[in-house]
Amino acid sequence: MHLRALLATAAVIGFAATAAVEAEAQTVIEVGHATTLDSHYGMGMTRFGEVLEELSGGQMTLVQHPAAALGGEREMIEAVQIGALDMVISSTGPLPNFVAETQVLDLPFLFRDYDHARGVLDGEIGQELLATVDAAGFKALAWTENGFRHITNSQRPVHTPEDLAGMKIRTMENPIHLRAFEAMGAAPTPMSFAELFTALQQGVVDAQENPIVVISVSNFAEVQDHLSLTGHLYSPAIILMSESRWSSLSEEEQGWVTEAAAASVEVTRARVNELEDTGIDGLIEKGMAVVTEIDKEPFQAAVAPAYDAYTERFGDALIERIESY
Repeated sequence: MHLRALLATAAVIGFAATAAVEAEAQTVIEVGHATTLDSHYGMGMTRFGEVLEELSGGQMTLVQHPAAALGGEREMIEAVQIGALDMVISSTGPLPNFVAETQVLDLPFLFRDYDHARGVLDGEIGQELLATVDAAGFKALAWTENGFRHITNSQRPVHTPEDLAGMKIRTMENPIHLRAFEAMGAAPTPMSFAELFTALQQGVVDAQENPIVVISVSNFAEVQDHLSLTGHLYSPAIILMSESRWSSLSEEEQGWVTEAAAASVEVTRARVNELEDTGIDGLIEKGMAVVTEIDKEPFQAAVAPAYDAYTERFGDALIERIESY
């Protein structure tokens, strides 16, 4: 019995030691984002994790921290930059605070449609911009997306820029966005997305602007009566990894992460496509009044100062390359 007890104890110790070695060998990547697990970001990151585990034979896994659990997008980007967080998927709204050149992506009415935007970001221009982000202390894995942004509010239908006069509208912490809405006569209020629903509910702001995919999953129909399909801005997103975390991976592991990021983009874009087709009907069913026919020319004329602010600093060469794509 004594021998059996010793053998049993040895087996337990051996099993525990093996499990500890396996646990130590497993690489866990922590990612944060501002939306829910069932959002386009959440679905994209779920696919990222699936592909990563498949390629690595289970040795690499992804853990999501959704719904701004780790802070707003700017705070998460800061955490990635200093290596306190492995990865973030974020809109480009706060990105110019870290990489000023990316402001070009936030110019209103720059992109004609989804084919134009995706073609630019997947091509030479997009790769050049990713390299610029890399140089700022990140590993930029891929451009993904939110979609074209539209305006919702609790006050009145918006048909023209004049309808925005004096309206308190939440914007991202982005100088181009602020300049554009100031030019349209609104009162832009930069605010973290994590604070937005409560701010709308309490009347701190009257309005916000986001793609249909975000408006739908965030339940804004509960606190906003009007939706205007202005399509004033294409909103990309970016998958950023900590440079230190990236450098700690082997070349093979880096290849797996890159492939997983590409698979994530496909799923995210597919979800955006799906809700662009069906999400508006869902919002109408929830009681939103939707202005579908918008004359965009007055809006384009109104936001001209935003272009002036960009070209004064960076010139117009990149704008012309994007517009002529």
